[in-house]
Amino acid sequence: MALEEIRNFQAVDERLGTAGQPTEAQLGDVAAAGYVAVVNLGLLDPKYCLPDEAASVASLGLEYQHLPVSFDAPTVDDFRSFAATMDRWEDKKVFVHCAANYRASTFVALYGELRRGWTRERADALIQKLWRPNETWQTFMARCREPSVD
Repeated sequence: MALEEIRNFQAVDERLGTAGQPTEAQLGDVAAAGYVAVVNLGLLDPKYCLPDEAASVASLGLEYQHLPVSFDAPTVDDFRSFAATMDRWEDKKVFVHCAANYRASTFVALYGELRRGWTRERADALIQKLWRPNETWQTFMARCREPSVD
């Protein structure tokens, strides 16, 4: 299997990738591609998550962080937790996912803009490759972009 087979996979740059929920086999592909850490922004919903993703990731020798974000109510604190994790793993190759890569792409785009010096246009383009954020997500993005958040 290839990373491109993971739902909505995007190679953001040489150290960062985003996607929807990978299968157990696809997590092996993530490890084989040189990723050393996985951030899961999805909820623990049996409809679309793995039974024990933390154990699966650990069995591959990767670091793991689960930061559940409600799709219907993302918060600035969710973003702050994500940014702290990404700051800790600044020099690592990180794979960020959720169920469909809507949360993941948005959080990565905001992180890129607010912490890595991306332009707003680059951040928005990453998100818009996959989806058009609804009013809830537009409000969330605007709140994260306020100077007091970063």
